[in-house]
Amino acid sequence: MNKDLYVVLMAGGVGVRFWPYSRNSRPKQFLDVLGSGRTLLQSTYDRFLPLVPKENILVVTHEEHTILVHEQLPDLAQSQILAEPMRKNTAPCIAYASYKIRKLNPNAIVVVTPSDQLVLKEIDFQEVITKAVSQASKQDKLITLGIKPTRPETGYGYIQFIEAKGFIKKVKTFTEKPALAIAKKFLESGDFVWNAGIFIWGVQAIIQALQTHQSELADVFEDIEKDLGTAQEKMAIEQAYGQCKNISIDYAIMEKAENVHVCLGDFAWSDLGSWGSIHEISQKDEHNNAIQAQALTYDTRNSIIRGGKGKLIVVQGLNGYLVGDFGNVVIVCEKDKEEQFRKFVNDVKGLSNSTEFI
Repeated sequence: MNKDLYVVLMAGGVGVRFWPYSRNSRPKQFLDVLGSGRTLLQSTYDRFLPLVPKENILVVTHEEHTILVHEQLPDLAQSQILAEPMRKNTAPCIAYASYKIRKLNPNAIVVVTPSDQLVLKEIDFQEVITKAVSQASKQDKLITLGIKPTRPETGYGYIQFIEAKGFIKKVKTFTEKPALAIAKKFLESGDFVWNAGIFIWGVQAIIQALQTHQSELADVFEDIEKDLGTAQEKMAIEQAYGQCKNISIDYAIMEKAENVHVCLGDFAWSDLGSWGSIHEISQKDEHNNAIQAQALTYDTRNSIIRGGKGKLIVVQGLNGYLVGDFGNVVIVCEKDKEEQFRKFVNDVKGLSNSTEFI
């Protein structure tokens, strides 16, 4: 096991597209979305245990969820749970973890991953990570994982690479979620892959990239590095985050740096970013309904039906819907209209008793 390998689990999101199942008090990564007996965070942690000492796994989360992380991953020390005082997207999150790790081990190789993805072929995934870690060991590359596309997916970002022999390819372009016609062209071209949002790099390489392309962000963390790992860390991080702008690591670094590479993987991956993706990977009945409830269905197909214990759900005449009973919220809507969920949440926030439902 590589003592210089560290893993950072990003667990700070709120999972708006999974409302009302995902709530502020317990976002998607803390839920057993697939009914496996393990939450998405726990499953991500389990996936890396064969590769890295557990003391080298860090979780970055919002400060209101540190207790949840500790409950779900009791083997982690408090120092391994990095509490963000506010959500500022992935670049500040990664900067925080990177400076913390550099202080612990300046030779570290770091894997950064979301904590709410699905990987079905875990051995294949671990093999890809091991190869990527080897490529990153010289501290001269920023590596991201690309997933070979199987369909013209409009819900994922894409990476275009320059064809070359070997496991690692030079990145040519990043593209945010495309329209369907463009996604079809990407699939036909053969030189585009889905952007998994999983990164592998030497800690020196990512800090050098931050210093070069996001000098203000780097300066903020350079100023407080001495406080990391001390009793002053919490106060220092509160001050630092107050100075950080909200920016993703893709915009901040990956689209600007010249030393960005992609490693291609095929390990049955999903970012579980929508109810549609849940439907896709769930067990379904003869009418393509994914049902986790006591339910009676009539002339209903291609739908998701979820409900709590002790409740019967009767559904008639629906095609492509989410029907869900989640505590104090019942929702019936088209499952594939992802953008609507943000509108639902924004409208709920306008209610006088909104905190009960968000």
